[in-house]
Amino acid sequence: MLLSRRATATGAGWFLNDRPLPESMNLSQLLTLSQERMRETLSGVKTAARDASGALQPPVDAQQEIWGSGVTYLRSRDARQAESASADVYAAVYEAERPEIFFKSQGWRARGHGEEVRIRADTTWNVPEPELTLVINAQGEIVGYTVGNDMSSRDIEGANPLYLPQAKTYNGSCAVGPAIHLCAADELDSLSITMEIVRDGDVAFQGETSTSNMKRTFPELAHYLYRELDFPQGALLMTGTGIVPPDEFTLRAGDRIAITVGALTLENRVA
Repeated sequence: MLLSRRATATGAGWFLNDRPLPESMNLSQLLTLSQERMRETLSGVKTAARDASGALQPPVDAQQEIWGSGVTYLRSRDARQAESASADVYAAVYEAERPEIFFKSQGWRARGHGEEVRIRADTTWNVPEPELTLVINAQGEIVGYTVGNDMSSRDIEGANPLYLPQAKTYNGSCAVGPAIHLCAADELDSLSITMEIVRDGDVAFQGETSTSNMKRTFPELAHYLYRELDFPQGALLMTGTGIVPPDEFTLRAGDRIAITVGALTLENRVA
């Protein structure tokens, strides 16, 4: 089942497999329910008659939070070590029991499919990070996934790991979409992830990986996020990247980024 959020004549509405949900039903409401109860609720919904032709919106409600995980793939560990003056930090995190978890964005700040992302004006080395993004309910159960683009300023984080919030969180730094694929956690273990960046009509970079290459498991990451934090209306968690462009690459305005995870593709242009 695909859960999407679209512009409507009255604002934005939620749609299940392109059929509109009742006006009162949204992601925050659904994520208060257990996985089993959410499936029962959705299977019993009688959809209302609303126009589904509006543009896709980020599949997250304004009050929800989006978090991130770092150094969950070997490629990410190697890239962080190469860019950083504190390389040992990343080797230690990759091998540690406790994963790296950080705050990325409020839901209302997220950009959706077809919307613009940004690079910081005070940086010279910027990349997109393609990531499977978990959708987690209030009980900490994984109920599905979407595609995430964790825009990052590599020179800021490389200068000092304590600058991570500035490298990761700024206007236009987080995109999710185009929809939520509702499924159980065990369906996510071997999904393909690809990224293509097009510049001036030509492919400037492309790469691929699989979630099977992750050092961490998805339930493990969800557990650590919820270990000492409550999310009464659920949360989204980006799970790290296994695709990193070469060191000489940096994003430019006008670049178009296409990230595919499983059957979902998120596309954004750099402003």
